[in-house]
Formats: sequence, structure tokens, C-alpha cells
Amino acid sequence: MIDYRRKTVIKGQQELRCGYTTGTCAAAAAKAAAVTLLSGEICRDVSLQLPGGEHIILETEFLECSENCVKCGMIKDAGDDPDITNGLLICAAVEKTEGETILIDGGMGVGRVTKPGLDQPVGAAAINSVPRKMIHEAVEDVRRQYAWEKGLKVTVFIPNGKEKAEKTLNPM
Repeated sequence: MIDYRRKTVIKGQQELRCGYTTGTCAAAAAKAAAVTLLSGEICRDVSLQLPGGEHIILETEFLECSENCVKCGMIKDAGDDPDITNGLLICAAVEKTEGETILIDGGMGVGRVTKPGLDQPVGAAAINSVPRKMIHEAVEDVRRQYAWEKGLKVTVFIPNGKEKAEKTLNPM
């Protein structure tokens, strides 16, 4: 397991502390929510495989449960990257559906694609293909582990995301 909070890289002549992407936090939150929903046991931390093959463990910072939906959140640590989302709670709600697939959407604090050019269609949640794949694989692993054959809907949300986005070029 790699602890990205302690991992550093050299860029130029500066040593920089690594962190996690928003997508990584969303995938971890979705996995923790799916585990809690399908197992009935609270998931305090979750192991996640990154696209490069490394495994990390993230702690659940927020948890809210109801009969058919669990919401989990992870605090984003961007390391030394000057990311506007550093320190924000990145959350995912996972709920049972009657379908057979995993649906992924964005909720509060997650932007929508408004113009062509991104890897998602206009109108879709602004969650790019790599984070979508990470979220899907994490939740699918849990679904297989607990032999859940019906569908699950994952809604990624960032409670203070809209306020933070107003300080970026996103509103344009």
C-alpha cells in the first residue's frame, strides 16, 4: 500500500508532496458507500486501486445511512498541488435500483458539461472518463463481492463545490 500523503516527487528542484485527485476521492467514497449499503456494516476505510496499479487506503470522513441509500465522503488532500478542491469533502451517494447496471451521475457541487469538447456529452455530469471508470470498477467489485445482481446508482456530490467553483473559470 502506498501512502500518498507521504509520497513525494521532484519537480524542477522542488520536492512536492503527492495527494489524491477528486476522482480518486469520489471512487473511494462510492466504494465505501456501496460496501456499507450492501453489507449492512459501516465501512470506516476503503482500499482502492489507482489507474497506475498502486493501492491506497482512504478513511471515511462522512457517513449517512438510510434503508436504500448510503452517503459517504472523503476529505480531499491534493498534496502540494494548488487545487481549489483541496480540503473539501468529496462524497458519493449509492442507492439500490431495479435495473441491472451501475449508473453514475453528479449532484450538488458537480458541474455539467455545457459545450462539446470534453470526453462526456453536453448535459452530462462533468466527471471525466478515468474517474468514471474508477468509480464503476470500485462499485462493480463491491457488487460482485456481495452477489448483488440488481443495479446501483452513484451520485457524486461536493457539499461546498458550487461556492468553490465560483472562484474558478468554471462559471464561464
